[in-house]
Amino acid sequence: MSKPILPAILSCSGYELTEQEKKLFNQSNPLGINLFSRNIKNKSQLKALISSIYQTIEREDILIAIDQEGGRVRRLSGPEFHDCAAAISIGSLPPQKASKAANLHAQLISYDMHDVNINTNYAPVLDTLHSNTTDALKSRCFSNDTQTIVSLATTEINTYIQNGIIPCIKHLPGHGLATTDPHLGLPIIFNTIKELEKEFIPFMKLNKCPMGMTAHILLPVIDDVLPATQSPKVIKNIIRDLIGFKGLLISDALDMHALKGTIGEKTICSLQAGCDIICYAGGQINDIKQIIDTCPSMSDKSLERFAKLKPILYNTPKINHIDELYSEYCSLLSELPPYQEEYDSTEVLNIMHQQNLTQEA
Repeated sequence: MSKPILPAILSCSGYELTEQEKKLFNQSNPLGINLFSRNIKNKSQLKALISSIYQTIEREDILIAIDQEGGRVRRLSGPEFHDCAAAISIGSLPPQKASKAANLHAQLISYDMHDVNINTNYAPVLDTLHSNTTDALKSRCFSNDTQTIVSLATTEINTYIQNGIIPCIKHLPGHGLATTDPHLGLPIIFNTIKELEKEFIPFMKLNKCPMGMTAHILLPVIDDVLPATQSPKVIKNIIRDLIGFKGLLISDALDMHALKGTIGEKTICSLQAGCDIICYAGGQINDIKQIIDTCPSMSDKSLERFAKLKPILYNTPKINHIDELYSEYCSLLSELPPYQEEYDSTEVLNIMHQQNLTQEA
């Protein structure tokens, strides 16, 4: 008889699983494991770590997940992996070239992910770009034009799926109007429903994507108390009903400072609000214990949603002539000036965690 699945994608602390992590992952049977820069030294080490995760959890359908958007937000970097551009760069190309670049972008990333047995990518970003969009998100958006976002995201999603990678659209129901970095605080978006409707459109057009991630934002016009990730009103009325998203819904990382409370409180609140699974990024053993102690087993409805996306894992990649593809991709993007960006928002908390650990040592 198979173990119940923990509705969580957890994380680990370093280049190898510790004995404590092995014990907890084996006992709790999490849906998956997130990987970050702290887990990646080189390709051979990463393959060994992922092999150890599979051996520990003992399930073929574990989601091994990563942020591989491109630009500054990519965990597979350096000479062993392809250097892929930020979404804003792709979206800045003329339409026909942008479409070709989006396809090549997703092929290159799929190739690199398959090469190390990673199967889930938290991409693409469907948020709409605005002049005052937080720096945590700005370069990760394709455009301020809805049609461009939908077109390029559709290309990437389809390419990932065809090549056995589960894509995850983010951040539902739309994060582009936020001016605060949710890694550091709670963004509050005071716009009216009418003003928010444009933000919802890319998600409505792509509501059949197999997986989606919530936004840690407060929308007072809908719920003036709870952030979207923890709001039954936002998840049911907006994400599920208005947007019509039917896929597996994962929270953004619970250790981000936009959410208040202990990690256990954040976990149960997010699941009760309607998230199918929670995402944890910190890799700290006490947090992992809290999540395991707090989480119920994955619900029947969430298991149904998971079952619908599992066939993607068995799609055989159809990527050939990788060097030629990369050369073509670089040629398309060479006509743009390099996008100047130093702020890797998804690594902010990782850096803070490492600083805390150093201070405690």
